[in-house]
Amino acid sequence: MSRFVCATCLAMVVVAVIAALAQRDDASVAAPTPAAATPSPAASPTATPAGPPAAGQGLAIGVTEPNPNLVAAPAARAVPPPWSGWRDALGAIRPAYYRLVIDWASIQPSPGVPADLSTPNAGCMRELSPCLGWAGVREQLRALASRQREGGWQGLVVLTGTPDWAAAPPSGCERDGTTPHSRPPRADALSAYQKLVADVLAAAAQEGADLHYWSAWNEPNHPAFVSPQRGACDSDSPTAAAAPYADLVRALQAALSSAGGDHQIVLGETAGLLKPTARTSSVQEFIAALPQDVVCASTVWSQHGYIGGPDPVGPVADALAARGCPQPHTIWMTETGVGPAPSDLSGARAIAGEQEGCRELHDRLVTWWNDPRVTVVFQYTFRQDDRFPTGLITTDLTAARPTLAEWTAWGGARRPAAPPPQPAC
Repeated sequence: MSRFVCATCLAMVVVAVIAALAQRDDASVAAPTPAAATPSPAASPTATPAGPPAAGQGLAIGVTEPNPNLVAAPAARAVPPPWSGWRDALGAIRPAYYRLVIDWASIQPSPGVPADLSTPNAGCMRELSPCLGWAGVREQLRALASRQREGGWQGLVVLTGTPDWAAAPPSGCERDGTTPHSRPPRADALSAYQKLVADVLAAAAQEGADLHYWSAWNEPNHPAFVSPQRGACDSDSPTAAAAPYADLVRALQAALSSAGGDHQIVLGETAGLLKPTARTSSVQEFIAALPQDVVCASTVWSQHGYIGGPDPVGPVADALAARGCPQPHTIWMTETGVGPAPSDLSGARAIAGEQEGCRELHDRLVTWWNDPRVTVVFQYTFRQDDRFPTGLITTDLTAARPTLAEWTAWGGARRPAAPPPQPAC
């Protein structure tokens, strides 16, 4: 199977995207500055919304991309080619939401030292080049602020990754090779988790970024992120993941309340697992096991579901409705994309080809546009992760995948409630 279009598509895609923007009377394309601009600590973030999108026909677009060299507005940060061309292509999507995943373990290896929000990152895709580094979470926030000043890019922070010193001890049914990174924080480490939240909020204020939405933990129904999932290696054994996740949600609530300001919790970030196994929890049983104060703590549930797998919205919505919260939940699909996602992390089957996958993506986006329960959908990721190959451009930055054009059609100046665009694959 040919997984990518040819390398010569780089110039074609960027030129086409910029040309399309130039035809819109509400869009402008800024040229890169000759040198990186210095940050402006006094910059004001975009005003936070009154609340998440209401249920109804329509679909807002979001994206996950960790490298701020691909995120920052051209006027805020100069980057060399080919990075600059792909940055402009991401900018042309003009996502309404931006998902920032913070790995706690990577920035706070010692309990006696606060998290280093300027921890250097080499800027590779794991170990693969090309690489263009950045100075940690703080630089990610600076890049986000530069885009928020243009409009859109509302921040959603997702926390994950337990430091060794904060992790609960081994217990229950664990996979071979499980490390402390996958175990939930101990109760006595939750104060450090709360300090991390406070520090990130303080840094965001300094850099001018608005972090309105917060999710307590990534994929709490998967053993890579919360282990163990069960006390015994039997799918009939009750899920053991709901209790530590509830502790994290309550700790996050308290931290955001203490910090002041306008913030909202987003629940879930659950992996798209609809059938229980000996070592994973289905989304339905995970929702059923949550304490009532937690499952009703927000009107937004975030869910992962990749193209080629079953649409999880119906089962998730039914499980949430069964809990009888005072207000119904809307659903944000905070991870989706096209590609051979690892079978242990996704329910997606193999896609026979790039074009087929792109067409299936379009059909699924139309389905979600028509579903009043789904209000926001995030692409994961922009640059392709070689271990989770669902990105919009190749890891080596030589080519676009067909799905880049599809996401650009759904984003840009298009309003979420506008009719779905024509297929762009």
